[in-house]
Amino acid sequence: MWYRVLAARYGEEGGSIGNEGRLTSVWWSNVLSIKGGDGEGVGSWFTDHLQRKVGNGVGTLFWRDSWLEGGVLKDKFSHLFYLSDKKMATVADMFLLGWGEGGEAWKWRRRLLAWEEELVIEC
Repeated sequence: MWYRVLAARYGEEGGSIGNEGRLTSVWWSNVLSIKGGDGEGVGSWFTDHLQRKVGNGVGTLFWRDSWLEGGVLKDKFSHLFYLSDKKMATVADMFLLGWGEGGEAWKWRRRLLAWEEELVIEC
């Protein structure tokens, strides 16, 4: 219920509640700064202490949600995130497309360099 209330007030972008724009209140900005750890000097303490249950992966964004140990993939592999054609894909989407070597989940804005391909293997 709270998700629907906040989404109605602040908008929704890619399955997440909006965090920018003219409708953002001081209260919502403060909540977002807690989530991101802004101003605390200790990193992202909120998301660092959450554990997400992925389930079937439909409600979990592959790049943007913290669903693996080690943090959010878009932060850990920011270069790959920048190059990805699938920035808003869910875990389920990526799995169905095939995230193994040569899988369709790995589509890029351009051809990868050798060191970038090594990052994909690490990811």
